[in-house]
Amino acid sequence: MKKTLIATLIMSSVAFAYADDHKDTSPATLDSKEQKLGYSLGTMLGTRMSQNFSDLDVKSFVAGFEDATADKELQMTMEEVTQTIQAYQQEEMEKAQLAQQKVAEEAKAASEAWLKEKEAEDSVQKTESGLLYKVITTGEGEKPAATDTVKVDYEGTLMDGSVFDSSYQRGEAITFPLNGVIPGWTEGLQLMPVGSKYELYIPADLAYGPGGTGPIPPNAALKFVVELHGIEKAE
Repeated sequence: MKKTLIATLIMSSVAFAYADDHKDTSPATLDSKEQKLGYSLGTMLGTRMSQNFSDLDVKSFVAGFEDATADKELQMTMEEVTQTIQAYQQEEMEKAQLAQQKVAEEAKAASEAWLKEKEAEDSVQKTESGLLYKVITTGEGEKPAATDTVKVDYEGTLMDGSVFDSSYQRGEAITFPLNGVIPGWTEGLQLMPVGSKYELYIPADLAYGPGGTGPIPPNAALKFVVELHGIEKAE
């Protein structure tokens, strides 16, 4: 009952604001609490509608609302109403998917160009998978296997240099199973003797791929500075 009342108040406030082809341009009277509530709910709905339905024909909206609430004969069947709304939702979903696809394709091209620049830099090496790495310092310890647990400090940045994660900033190294992280880390850490510090340049398909995650956008190539402090051998 309360939900029905609120919905009615919202729609009534919109109908009041836009009725009669906008002939009454005087401000709404907001003396009573009911008038203030109606205006407030109308404002909330209007804000949402302007964000989600920028091309809405307000005159047609008000006509449909008035016909329905007055129990008049509708100009469209309910089947047509449902089909119209579903077609609009489908069209908007397809637009959003195309926009996301475009962003992902642009990000992929930018990542590939960035990796080519890195590959051309001095001392950068490339593995068969496409992983790029640069040796900053080489330790004297053993190298981990994929099944081992490693203790590292690291900093991860996007192509523009913005930091998205850093154990240095937290002031504490982390320990994790090497086969439980992104493929670029699993491969890259196995190249490092304990005590080493590397830079890893990881293609998107060895990182978080077209989906991205959190602050990492789709198809993003990533840079990590990694220091390997220790290994816990798998039993």
